[in-house]
Amino acid sequence: MGKATTTTRTPPFCQSKFLCLSLLYLFTALFLAFYHKVSPNNCLFRSSPFDPIQSPLFHYPPSYGEHKYAITTHRNSCSSPVMFSGYREVAEEIHNLCKNSSAFVPDLKYLQGKLDTFGGNFSFKERISYFNDTKNDINVPCGFLKEFPVGDSDRIAMESCNGVVVASAIFNDHDKIRQPVGLGSKTLEITCFFVFIDDITLQGLYYHKLIPQSSPDYKVGVWRIVKVFSDELYGNPAMNGVIPKYLVHRLFPNSKFSIWIDAKLQLTVDPLLLIHSLVVSKNADMAISKHPYYVHTMEEAMATARWRKWSDIDSLTRQMETYCENGLQPWTIHKHPYTTDVPDSALILREHGLRSNLFSCLLFNELEAFNPRDQLGFAFVRDKMNPKLKLNMFEVEVFEKIVVEYRHNLKKIGDNRAGSVRVGPKRTKRASHGHFFLNESRCQNYLLTMWGESHS
Repeated sequence: MGKATTTTRTPPFCQSKFLCLSLLYLFTALFLAFYHKVSPNNCLFRSSPFDPIQSPLFHYPPSYGEHKYAITTHRNSCSSPVMFSGYREVAEEIHNLCKNSSAFVPDLKYLQGKLDTFGGNFSFKERISYFNDTKNDINVPCGFLKEFPVGDSDRIAMESCNGVVVASAIFNDHDKIRQPVGLGSKTLEITCFFVFIDDITLQGLYYHKLIPQSSPDYKVGVWRIVKVFSDELYGNPAMNGVIPKYLVHRLFPNSKFSIWIDAKLQLTVDPLLLIHSLVVSKNADMAISKHPYYVHTMEEAMATARWRKWSDIDSLTRQMETYCENGLQPWTIHKHPYTTDVPDSALILREHGLRSNLFSCLLFNELEAFNPRDQLGFAFVRDKMNPKLKLNMFEVEVFEKIVVEYRHNLKKIGDNRAGSVRVGPKRTKRASHGHFFLNESRCQNYLLTMWGESHS
C-alpha cells in the first residue's frame, strides 16, 4: 500500500503572473502616493541629513490661517539647485565658528549720541563721506541715536544670542507668524528666533489667542515675540521694519551669523544648512537672491512708481537723480562678480563682519533719507563702499527651494476681519520708459545705456 501524498495547491489568484504584477504595482503606487502626500516637501525619499524632520513646533487655532494664501511656483521643488552638506557636520562647524570670536573682528566703530531721530537724518554729503572705511578709524552712523524702545527682558535676551539669529518683523498686522520647517536636532541650541511686532500686531495675536495677555514674555513656537513701541520711532511701519532688517548686527551684538526673513515667507530648510551653504562655503559676507525680473536699479524704480509701491513719485525722482549724479551706473558685465543690481531682499543671510556690517549701516542711512524701498539704494551702496562686499547673489530657483511665500494680510476696503486679503495687480515682468524722468535728467545716460544693454 503506497503512502498517501498531500499536495499544496497555489491559490488561483496567484497563478497568474500578470495579476501578481498588477497587485505589486498597485500596492507600490499606493505607498508612493501616501509618502508623497505626507512628505513635507512633496518629494519622494528626501534624505534626513539634508532635510531634518521634526514634529510640528506649534499648533495654531484654525482661525489664524497661517497657511492661507500661499503663492505657488511652477518650478520642480524636488530638484535641488543648491547643495547641502551633512547636517551634523554643518551644525558642528557652525558651532565652532560661533565660539571663535576672533574670526569676527575687527568690527565697526559706531557713531554715538542722542538725537531726535533714530538714524540721525544725515545729509547726502554727510552720508557718502562714510562710504570709505578701509582703515576702520571713523565712527559710522548706524542708527541707535535714540533708544530702540523694547522691554528690558527682551533686550537681555537679544544680547544673550551669541550664535545664529533668525529675525523677522510684523508691523501694522501685515503678515502671519509662521513656523520654520525642517529644523535639525541641534539647531535650537545654536539659533535664536526673534520676531519684532507693534501693538496692532500684538492685539491680533491676542485676538487669535496665540499668546496670553498676562505673560511678560511672549513666545509662539520657536519665535520669541518682541514688542516694539513703534510710536517712538518712525511714522511709517515699513521704516520701523527696516531697523531689524538691516541693523540686526546691532540688535544682536554678540551673534555671529544672521538670517533676515520677511514675515511673508516660511523657512523650509534648516538655517544652519543655509548659512553654511550660501555664506560659509562661498566665503561670502552676505547672501541674497537675485530679483526674478529686474537687473537694473532703474527698472525697479520705474516699477515702484508704476505700481505705487511708494506713492511719493517726486521723492523717488530725487533719489534716482541723486544717485545718477553721484555715479550710479546700470548693470553690465563690468560689474562682475556682482551678477545683478537688483536683489529680492525678502531673505538676507549674513556673516557679521566689517564689510557686511558697514554695508548694512550705509544702506540703512539711505533708507532713512529717502524711503524703505531697499532695492533702490542697494547697488549704489554696494558699488560705492570700500572695502568691497563679498556678495553671493543666488538664483531665484534657490530662493523658491528654501522658502514658501505668502500674500500679505491686506484687508479689503470696509472689511475689518483679520486675514482678509486684497489681491493687487499682477507683477510686471519688465519695466518700460518711466514717465517721471525728463529728457534733461541726470539719469539720461543711465537710461540710454540700460535700454541699449536690455535690447542688445
